[in-house]
Amino acid sequence: MYPDEYIEFLVHFHGDRDYFECHEILEEYWKNTDRNNKSSTWVGLILMAVAFYHHRRENFNGAERTLRKGIGILERRPADLLALGLDRDQLIKDLKNRLQLIQKGGKYRSVNLPLSDPHLKEKCMELCSAKGFAWCSNSILLDNDIVHRHKSRDRSLVIKERMDALNQKKRQE
Repeated sequence: MYPDEYIEFLVHFHGDRDYFECHEILEEYWKNTDRNNKSSTWVGLILMAVAFYHHRRENFNGAERTLRKGIGILERRPADLLALGLDRDQLIKDLKNRLQLIQKGGKYRSVNLPLSDPHLKEKCMELCSAKGFAWCSNSILLDNDIVHRHKSRDRSLVIKERMDALNQKKRQE
């Protein structure tokens, strides 16, 4: 019923709180299913995860900018959010509250997405446990491997994709 990648996203989001991995999983899925749609629900969820990653690292400007974009996309996709087993109204309320916290320079704290489908939640909890994660645990702020994941990432593919897109744009001009 739900894409495996979305379930994996939820497991990391609520389990090890590896928001960078959440971004990676959904970005790959988005590129394979809806690549050119920058207003896709997948992009909204990716931006949300990136915003939490920035907030946890105390990059308040990046967190605010990214979360604002994510909220804008997700607000326009109520049916998609419902189809993904999310309580749309609660999600948007929670994200707007988080945005206010970020704007005030407030400390990061873990967030749980309002899942409205109990079967989805149960499946995610099972997978979380199988991976050795505790469902809805708090972020371990001293775990630099997760908090600063981008520093250890091989960015050569991302850089190549950006250069290819730039070259494509130049050719079209």
